[in-house]
Amino acid sequence: MVSRLGFLGVIARLFMWVFLLGLAVVVLYPLLWMALNGFKTNAELFGNPFALPVDWSFENYRKAWNRGVSDYLTTSVLVTVTSTIATVFVSAWAAYGLTRVNIPFSKAITAVILGGLMLAPTVALVPLVKMFQAMGLYNSFWALLILYTAFRVPFTTFLIRAYMLDLPREIDEAADVDGAGRWTAFWRIILPMCKPIITSTVLLHILFAWNEYLFAMVFTSGSGVQTLPVGLTSLMSKHGTDFPVVFAGMVIAAVPVVLLFFFGQRYIVKGLADGIGK
Repeated sequence: MVSRLGFLGVIARLFMWVFLLGLAVVVLYPLLWMALNGFKTNAELFGNPFALPVDWSFENYRKAWNRGVSDYLTTSVLVTVTSTIATVFVSAWAAYGLTRVNIPFSKAITAVILGGLMLAPTVALVPLVKMFQAMGLYNSFWALLILYTAFRVPFTTFLIRAYMLDLPREIDEAADVDGAGRWTAFWRIILPMCKPIITSTVLLHILFAWNEYLFAMVFTSGSGVQTLPVGLTSLMSKHGTDFPVVFAGMVIAAVPVVLLFFFGQRYIVKGLADGIGK
């Protein structure tokens, strides 16, 4: 009986590894295929799209970089970094006020903030466009910064608030006894204790801002402020017949976020588990 159970366990583990290997192939093969085709010529690509390149030249990557990908990458990095800092700071400060400070109508304020999770971006597009045009912010970096921050604050506040609720109140009492003000207690005590969930929210926002397409497409029409998702669409429309160059541009856009997720996935899982799972 024991040997039979051991045999079934080996079979189960074997099936699990086969399944995980198949899943890895399904996920990684399109990225590898795209990267390899970025080294080919059009003739090689159409001749045999699944063969290895004859000449491993970075010419297509150089062309993609010079045809606008460098500008799109710079804009994406700028928008992603600034919106991440703004979103996490505002959300952490709001979560601190809602969980550690006795403010009037805190439950109502929490409900209003979290109600933003139910607002679909597509519903607000028309009034937002008119508002940003009237304010002179349309087709600017500031439009994306404000939108990315505003629409991610509810979700980020929800995550950080869930984590802060589990921190003992004695921490705040000890800070008061030591003469620490609200800002000192938040910045030097509470925020460092929330490092796991802060790390998770930072990584999640970076993934969102780097790949966001709808707002970037609607609120930016000039090449100087287009992010990578919109810029790659423009690259495809201008050089749609030069597929290796387009593939090279896609690889350049994908590499940073793939590396970020690869090295940061355990922090995302740990932070979310420590926060929402409590």
